[in-house]
Amino acid sequence: MKVVILCGGMGTRLKEETEFRPKPMVQIGNKPILWHIMKIYAHYGFKDFVICLGYKGNMIKEYFLNYEMMNNDFTIQLGDHKNVQVHGDHTENDWNVTLAYTGEESQTGTRVKKIEKYIDDDTFMMTYGDGVSDINIKKLLEFHESHGKIGTLTGVHPSSRYGEFTMDGNQILSYNEKPQTKEGLINGGFFVFNKKFFDYLSYDEDCILEREPLEKLAEDGELMLYDNDENFWQCVDTYRELEVMNSLWKKGNAPWKIWE
Repeated sequence: MKVVILCGGMGTRLKEETEFRPKPMVQIGNKPILWHIMKIYAHYGFKDFVICLGYKGNMIKEYFLNYEMMNNDFTIQLGDHKNVQVHGDHTENDWNVTLAYTGEESQTGTRVKKIEKYIDDDTFMMTYGDGVSDINIKKLLEFHESHGKIGTLTGVHPSSRYGEFTMDGNQILSYNEKPQTKEGLINGGFFVFNKKFFDYLSYDEDCILEREPLEKLAEDGELMLYDNDENFWQCVDTYRELEVMNSLWKKGNAPWKIWE
């Protein structure tokens, strides 16, 4: 089953980083956010990826083209570029990655429509290139298969952008730097779709996935919610959020690291 990852946006709210690289290539630890997302899916056995490229997409192509060399020691005979001996191994050996350019200015729905030709199965999964979670992908897929509708959207509680605390008068009793709010659910990505969903999309560059396609799917009674309430979720939208994620990773306290 294919996993589609949207990686074409400009990430303007994280301009400190995205001026130089596409947002999915911004690093948590010493790995791109995109790698972390792929590791989540691969942990559950889903290792066939379609990456939708746009803004600075060549950097993502170069990352995967050079993946073996950048993640292993190697010996090269100068003057013979074909004579390269790679030493060592990594745990991503069986990943299959399709890198598809979907347009510099395309909206999210357009990007998904443009990769329809790479989807062979009746069902595919999809997410954004800037959000991680400790979501159980197999349970998500089981839920999707149980209801028989075209689409499943994962609902999450977003983290607060501000520290949250409890008080007794003027005394702070507890403080939580990045709590998950408990009021309302938002679209956290981690979708599952039947191929029929492509009929709701168009090649028009202004086709925004989160507007008419999902709205129409809901109106038709074909969109279900998978509640990820009890799990961690965070998108990296601002530099402050990136700092928090890197801090969690550095401390060995990254909830989304479900792989060994």
